[in-house]
Amino acid sequence: MVSTNRESELRSKLEEEIRRIEPLDESAIQQAEQHLLNLTKPPGSLGKLEDIARQLAGITSSLHPDLSRKAIIVMAADHGVCEEGVSAFPAEVTPQMVLNFLAGGAAVNVLARQAGADVRCVDIGVNAELSHPELISRKLMHGTNNIARGPAMTRETAIEAVLAGIEVVDQLWLDGYRMFATGEMGIGNTTASSAVMSVMTGDSPEEAAGRGTGINDERFAHKMAVIRRAIETNAPDASDPIDVLSKVGGLEIAGLAGVIIGAASRKCPVVIDGFISSAAALIAASLCKDAVSYMIGSHLSDERAHGQLLLKIGLSPVIHLSMRLGEGTGAALCFHFIEAAQRVMREMATFDSAGVSRG
Repeated sequence: MVSTNRESELRSKLEEEIRRIEPLDESAIQQAEQHLLNLTKPPGSLGKLEDIARQLAGITSSLHPDLSRKAIIVMAADHGVCEEGVSAFPAEVTPQMVLNFLAGGAAVNVLARQAGADVRCVDIGVNAELSHPELISRKLMHGTNNIARGPAMTRETAIEAVLAGIEVVDQLWLDGYRMFATGEMGIGNTTASSAVMSVMTGDSPEEAAGRGTGINDERFAHKMAVIRRAIETNAPDASDPIDVLSKVGGLEIAGLAGVIIGAASRKCPVVIDGFISSAAALIAASLCKDAVSYMIGSHLSDERAHGQLLLKIGLSPVIHLSMRLGEGTGAALCFHFIEAAQRVMREMATFDSAGVSRG
């Protein structure tokens, strides 16, 4: 495939960002492990909280990193595949929900406030003209093209979308944020995410698809057929994540892949939400395998393929609440468990300080 000069420049910029991502600090991980062994508990008895504590140390090179400033980045975009009738909700819901996020009335806003996190909403491809002082505008298209009939976007646009996610993280990092989470909004995005998963993992469209917004059996069968047609029509190359994004992906999926890469390059943990966010995480992992070490899988969604998708990435979810809303809601809840892991490291007594005999 012949690249344009613009595309080559964008690809070079993305590759430069990826090169900044380093393996975790093994020395800090060992220090965290030793500290955990000295705490007044049987070794490993706090399970995933201890896993998180070690991971945070490796990410930040600190036993007690300050992660109090945290942002859930909600990427919003529309999908041309909605023309095929794959969702229970009309495409008009996407811009309406963006305004709901900005007004603080969505589920993710409620859960973020409880967790002491901020929601930052990004218009990366909503099919409407939106204006709000809190909206981060990075619009590249007014929604993707219909993947059942052709590519979602050009390769150039796909790379631009990934870079947009990186740039949002960079700005928030300069504003003092040190922990990030992925969220999304886009009617039709489970269809695109299922297509991405099917191509990247080799699972069939039937194995990768779920009911999304709660569609009935007839529409679900139609959705699986649309995903299969999109893959057959576009023939994306599974070894090239940018090709997959451009042919069957979504702008918010690409943007979230950039959020993950940006967080990893800044040595910040990034909490992965549900199925759509995990499709983005799979793209990010394919672009840079070291990025996985910076990801924390928040929850196991009720989307039936989510568990298999997490396995492919190499993530183990912290919680399972039968949720399937998206938006970043599972990631917001996971913040509480991350804080719990940090409090254990900071506040729990050691055997020596408490005068407790070791086993």
